[in-house]
Amino acid sequence: MKEKSLERGVDGFLILLLPIAFAIVIFFTTWPLLLGLAIFSIGYKVWQYYQWQQWSRQVNPIFLQVIQANQGRIAPLDLAIKANLSAATAKYYLDSKAAEFGAQRQEYKDLGTVYYFITSSTLGSMLDKSEPLKELEPAKEKAQNAQQIASQSVKQAESLPLETVSAFSPTPNAPESATSIQLPQPDDTAVATEQSISHNQSQPLPQTLIQSELAKRLNVYSSTVYKRRDDPDFPEWTRSRDPDGISWGFSAETKEFYRI
Repeated sequence: MKEKSLERGVDGFLILLLPIAFAIVIFFTTWPLLLGLAIFSIGYKVWQYYQWQQWSRQVNPIFLQVIQANQGRIAPLDLAIKANLSAATAKYYLDSKAAEFGAQRQEYKDLGTVYYFITSSTLGSMLDKSEPLKELEPAKEKAQNAQQIASQSVKQAESLPLETVSAFSPTPNAPESATSIQLPQPDDTAVATEQSISHNQSQPLPQTLIQSELAKRLNVYSSTVYKRRDDPDFPEWTRSRDPDGISWGFSAETKEFYRI
């Protein structure tokens, strides 16, 4: 029984050894061909990369023009129309540029993939977000200070005894130079600022607003409006943040926001 099991083990080893030996023989006989194929594939990839670099230099000016015209936003269809490319080539080119410049991608049902590239001009228009809001803060503080001064003056007048007030009150026979109590007056600059704010709030709301104006009205950053203006739920989002509950939409032709 032991001899039979040993013979079976030797047969199994031989069955395994034969394919390995056959593969070694084929490798040593065909290694020059395999080496040639490897060198050819590496050279072909290098040639393809060189061709891609040369082709990209021709498309780059068109790509930059579209980016500047659309404020950093571009879709494969935009590049395909401008540069006369196929949809697959335009998407492959934009994917490489997105990886190179760190652009953001967003999927839309109607437009497909849209790429957002941040340039200095678009960043400048987006960074006007908090400056108007900061300008209103000193004006509000001055108006609040004026109200506090006026209320303190009234409280001081009410706290004076009646005898003191009557002593300083002019009598019919008293000269015109009689002493009178002068209450402190609020700051003229604060009152004028408060009046200008109330006047601006009483002005009628226009039918269209630019991005910075809508951002001030919704009390958000201008970049937030820029990112959400193409979302399907943008009107509902603006209605929830608008002080009057008004829904707003975005017009890509005029680059303005209109009332819905």
